[in-house]
This record gives sequence, structure tokens and C-alpha cells, in this order.
Amino acid sequence: MINSRLQKMIMIIAGVLLAIAATGCGDQQPASGRPTAGTSASAVTGKITVLAAASLTESFSTIGKNFEQAHPGSTVTFSFGSSATLATEVNQGAPADVLATADERTMKLVTDAGNASAKPAIFATNTLEIAVPAGNPGHVTGLADFADPKYKTALCAKEVPCGAAAQKVFADAKITPKPVSYETDVKAALQKVEQNEVDAALVYKTDVAAAGDKVHGIDFPEASSVVNQYPLVALKDAKNPDGAAAFVAYVRSAAGQQVLQAAGFGKP
Repeated sequence: MINSRLQKMIMIIAGVLLAIAATGCGDQQPASGRPTAGTSASAVTGKITVLAAASLTESFSTIGKNFEQAHPGSTVTFSFGSSATLATEVNQGAPADVLATADERTMKLVTDAGNASAKPAIFATNTLEIAVPAGNPGHVTGLADFADPKYKTALCAKEVPCGAAAQKVFADAKITPKPVSYETDVKAALQKVEQNEVDAALVYKTDVAAAGDKVHGIDFPEASSVVNQYPLVALKDAKNPDGAAAFVAYVRSAAGQQVLQAAGFGKP
């Protein structure tokens, strides 16, 4: 009789212990499969400094705001300008977490110097378009007008991506341009048009779109011969490497791509 009672007590205790163990496991991992707050991955926070090509000004500004909303506690700070200038700044030690350029040639300056943390990823493409003031007062019709001295035209300097692309377009079309000025980046060239200082400038399609009714865009068939590939990368000396990696991933995500394509950029 004693042995029977002892056996029954042992079975009861074992059952209680199994119930407690099952309850403990349930606290660590709910039935939904989602971890509790104590086991979730750490959030991306802190300041993320991004150096980006001038042609990315509008789209990256929007992406930055969206990223901050997706990652509360993060702050994205941008510096926009000539890709060539930004690449030089990185190689000279400028503090930054991410670099995005308007062509692979300028990005190569950074990768060759060993200042990228990984292989750059292409995230967008772009092509050139002729920008003229609203109403086209100069009556510009196509690329050949850039060779006619009666038209005042502006181009990007050949050292920057939009200038290098323009040089190749003109070479392919066998046209020798006669611009009145070479500008430091695409936004500077576009500004000449917006202020009616020139009859036309060769800029990116996305910049014409961003300018709205301030300018008018003229497509030309020779543009298809040169397509700029836009790469970005987290930098080796990033002060916020987790934030840098997260921003690069966000730009390449469906959410980031939606913003870029709405601005007129092509798919990578």
C-alpha cells in the first residue's frame, strides 16, 4: 500500500513539473512564432551620414524620411554634390557611413582606395535629357543644337558623371558641343536653365522631372547609347556600420525602389 501511494505521488509531481516546463517554453516563444521583446533583434538607431550624387537629392530625401519612420531613433543626414567630389572627400577621410554615386567610375575611386566595406551594389539607372526653360524660348529641337554657337548651352564638367555621359553621347553622335559653361554638377547645370541663363542644358531625366514646370524636357534618340549605373556602398570607416548596412538594404528594398522609380530612375 505504501509503495502504491508513493508511486502515485511521484506521478503527480512529475506531471506538475512537465506543466511548469511547458509554460516556461511558451513564455520564451509564443505560438505565433514571433519572439518577445526580450529576444527581438536590436533596432537600428543613431545618426547615419550619407554622401550622395546631386541627382539623388529629391528621391534620397524622401527615402531618408521613410527610413527614419521605419527605424525610430535613427537620423539620416545627407550631403549631396558632385560624385567625383564626394569620392575624393571619402578618400581624404571625411566622416560618412554610406556613399552613393551617379556612375561606377567615381565609385571605383573609393573601392580602389580600400574605403568600401563591401562590393558596391547597383540600385538605379539614369539617362540624359535636354532641359530647356519653360516654353522653350530658344526653340531648341535636339542634340545637334549644342554644336550651334547661336544657342547658349550648358554641360556638366567632364570629371563628373553627367559630364562624362554627355561626352560619350556627343562622341557617339559625332557632334562637337560648344557650351558657354561647364558646371560642377547636374543641379548647377539645371539651375542655368531654370534661371533662363542658357537655352538648354544636358541633364538627367530625373532632374527634369524634379524641376516640374520650371523647365521642359526634350528626349533625343542618342540618349539610349549611354545609361548611367548608380552604385552605393557602406563605407569601411562608418561610425554607424549597422545603420549604414540597414540604409543600403532599404534603398535596394521594394520600398526604396518604389521611390526611385517614381522619380524617373530606371531599375538596376
